[in-house]
This record gives sequence, structure tokens and C-alpha cells, in this order.
Amino acid sequence: MTLSNKLTRRGAVAGGAILAAGALAMSFRGHAASTFKPSMSGPRTLNRGNGAEPDSLDPHKIQGNWEANIVGDMFMGLMTEDASAMPVPGAAESYTVSQDGLVYAFNIRDHNWSDGKAVTAHDFVYAFRRIANPKTAAQYVAILYPIENMQQAAEGKLPPDKVGVRALDDKTLEMRFIFQVPYLPQLLMHQTAMPVPAHVVEKHGDAWIEAQNIVTNGPYVLEQWLSNDHIRLVKNPQFYARDSVAIENVYYFPTQDSSAAIKRFRGGEFDLLTDTMPPQQVDWLKRTMPREVRLSPYMLSQYFQFNLKAKPFDDVRVRTALSLAIDRKIICDKVMRGGETPAYAFVPPTLPGYPSKAHLRFKSMAMPARAAEARRLLTEAGFGPDNPLAFDFNTMNTTESKIVAVAFQEMWRQIGLQARIVPSESQVHYALMRKHDFAVGWSGWIADYRDAKDYLFLMQSSTTDLNYSSYASPRYDALMDKSDLTADPQQRFAILQQAEQTVLDDAAIVPVFFGVTRNLVSPQVKGWVDNSVNFHRSRWLSLDRKAAMV
Repeated sequence: MTLSNKLTRRGAVAGGAILAAGALAMSFRGHAASTFKPSMSGPRTLNRGNGAEPDSLDPHKIQGNWEANIVGDMFMGLMTEDASAMPVPGAAESYTVSQDGLVYAFNIRDHNWSDGKAVTAHDFVYAFRRIANPKTAAQYVAILYPIENMQQAAEGKLPPDKVGVRALDDKTLEMRFIFQVPYLPQLLMHQTAMPVPAHVVEKHGDAWIEAQNIVTNGPYVLEQWLSNDHIRLVKNPQFYARDSVAIENVYYFPTQDSSAAIKRFRGGEFDLLTDTMPPQQVDWLKRTMPREVRLSPYMLSQYFQFNLKAKPFDDVRVRTALSLAIDRKIICDKVMRGGETPAYAFVPPTLPGYPSKAHLRFKSMAMPARAAEARRLLTEAGFGPDNPLAFDFNTMNTTESKIVAVAFQEMWRQIGLQARIVPSESQVHYALMRKHDFAVGWSGWIADYRDAKDYLFLMQSSTTDLNYSSYASPRYDALMDKSDLTADPQQRFAILQQAEQTVLDDAAIVPVFFGVTRNLVSPQVKGWVDNSVNFHRSRWLSLDRKAAMV
């Protein structure tokens, strides 16, 4: 899942980059006047700072964590998250699996849409066919390609009604898969596998997600969406477990400006700030607000990637040179400062059961030697002092990403490159990446499910919308296909490691660091559980307004 605002030679060079980064961050500060009111801080009202402004709240048309936070409060798939973001029964109360592991039958629990209409297996069939339809333009459909005929339907080669999902009756949903999916319970928590109300979508079309039209099957329903100010959710009276939901109102506020968001948190306007902590304030916040600061292991990979259709980035020598120039330790220790670790692989090392040995080949090379090798490769590719390579570096218009971009800019300058930083709002940035309207771009990926496939599928040639680089390697695709058909876990992981090494050697993607969660949580919030994917559904939280802020 894409991340909105966490991106997330030593001595004089590094110091200059950091000072420049700090100056840039200062120049971008400021935010629109808040419409926060005292009535928003009651004992059953939760205020969440949430990164970017959503593009959509349609489960089939989102891709960012800032959108998934909201959608996950409103909709519930066959499986859903517990307080620690692990899978538990959701819309399905139980399921059975065929002997070959390819056919699942889900028993839909008795529960209603927020308008009182029963949720049935037919709603799920409608949803899976809808996301398979090319006309839906679902950015994330490739994550569902394990479902029989899903890929062929998404590519327009089969009609959507041929996908391997059918209702055996109102309460029984059958799903057929083309290979065994060991991560299926986690995948079915994802927004792409959430139901949508056929009776509302068909009536209102794209306007079905507007507050006056939308119905949901989760703990909350949309009450108000005031663009670029806040989104208000209210408790769904039809939710099957409504008696266990303590929070009645949830406000989501866009917080692209991290420094401004922290001021609002300290002023009591926000109860939570997720993925929001400016690097230059980390040490100060740890000293002044130790109870509120939540830094913990995160299945987050931060990297930059290239448009392989844009010259000269179709040349592996140029791509490798840009990677060699980055001092990952400086970025982690001096720029980010939150406990991030240098990344020489794409898949985070904290992923359960995946002891990958894949790595960038120059991992053990000292920085002076890396810089020399980078200059040699650039010279070989036709670039040098008389013909310097100049390019745009696209990034998000957030405090953290701009600071990191300035550090990159300085490191690249040391090998003779001229990078122009092009910041834009998170949703605009990722739209440019999807359209391949960039040369070099900054990205972050959080695990949707705890399996290496969730990272590596991004670079498959069949993953069109999310394969921003347009990477197409027959060897890589063959390895990924082989891993899908390998049932033995250890053999499967070995094949995935080969695939990961392939994409690293091709330098189509350049890992920089593995992240940590950067959350601020008020002591008044109860039920919060730090977890490696940083999902915290409001249904599990409560508030004690008597708990004093420090």
C-alpha cells in the first residue's frame, strides 16, 4: 500500500544536505485555518490526523494508507483486523477449504448494510465482478489475480462474470483460486476484497460514496466530507457488533504539513497522528512527549524508482549510479532520525518467515568507492562535467519527503548529477507515477499482507497500474509465476528471493531504508496496539478524557 507522508561522504557534505533540508522544510510550513470546534473533543469523539486528502472513499478506487484508514472504518471484508491488525472473522463468520486448497466456501454472518438491507453473498459477487471490470479502472486489482479468471477479466479478455466467485445461496460465497494462497486470510482484509452495496452503486453510480448516498457494512458510516478540512464518520447503528464500539464520532483531518499537525496535536485538537513526525523534531518530541511518541517496527520499504521508458533511465548503468551515490546510513541516522535502518533489499527483514538473502551487490562497498564507481558508470553512459545529467525528482509535498529529497539532491550533486525536486500533493504524486509521467520518483510501500509477494508483485509486468517503472523482465515474471505454483514454503521463499535479487540487479527499484511507525498517541486513547502494518481501526479504541496530557 502506498504511503502518503512517511518516506519515509560524511562530514561537510552530509551536514550541508541536512542543513539545506531543514531550510527547505521551514520554507514550506503553514496551513489553512482550522475549523476545529470544542464539540469535536467529547468523550466519544476521536480526532485523527491522517496525512493526505483522499482521492476517493470507494474501496475499489483507492491505493493509499491515508484512504485505507478511513475506508477500513466503514467497510468490512470477509476477514477483518483485530486491534493488532491480525485477521479475524469479519463479514464471514466461518469458511471451509477444499482438499486441494483451491476452493473456499465462506459463510456470511447475519448482518446489515447501514440502511438496514441484509448483506448477502451476492453483494460480494457483485463487488468482485465490479473490481474485475476494466471500466472500474481499479488501480489495485492485480492484488486479486490469484482468483480464477480475475486477471483475464481485468485485462478485458473475459467478461467479469467469469471470475471465480459465485453465490451458492444468500449466505454462502464460493471462491476459486488458480493456486494455493497461504496469505489469503490477510488478503481478504484488504479494501479490494470488501463488499460494495449493489443496490446503492447501481442507483447512484460514482456518486454512491457521497455522504447522502453511501451505505456501509462496517462500524462507521460517512456523515460529512468537507474537502481539505475533515471527514466525519458516525457509528453505524446497523453494525452487528455495535455494542462493543465505544467511539461514536471519528474525524479524519488531512495533515500534509507535519509541523503544523504536531502543533494541533499538542493543542489538543488531535488524539492521534499517524505516520506524521518531522525528522527534525523527533529527538525533541521523544524528550518532551515520551508517552505520546510511538516509534515501532514497520513493514515499510522506502525507495525511489525510475521510468524505464524515459531516457537515459532505460540504461542500467545510469540507474545503478544514482543508487550508488546514496549514503543510506546518513539518510537514516542524520536525516530521518527515528530508528529507520538502511535498506539494501526491497522486502523488509521483519517480514515473518522470509529470511531473504537478496541484496544490492555493493552493500559492503565503502562510500568513496561507491562514488568512484558511480562516476565511472556515468562516464561510460556518456555523462560527465561537459555533459552533466539533469533530471526531475518527483516526490510528495510533505515535510519528510522534501527533507529526504534535498539530501538526495546533494548526494547526487557530488557525483555530477543535477536533480530538480518536483513536489506535489500525495494523491497528485501517485497519479503522476501511475501515468508514468515522471523520470525518477520517490515511493513507499507498506505490507497489505505479511508475505513477500505483496512487495514483489509490484514489479510484475502484469501489475500495470502499480508497476510505476514499467519494469518488464521475462526472468522475473517466470520466477514470480513459479513461486505461485510452489506449495512448499521454503522452496517458494527461495524462488521469491531469486526474483527479488533479479529486480535489485536490474536497478529498476532502489531501496533506501526500512521504516518505523511515526505515531503520536494521546494518553487519553485506550486500546491502541502498536503493529507492523500500522492499522488501528477506530472500533477497537476508546477515550478517557480525564487522562491528562503532559
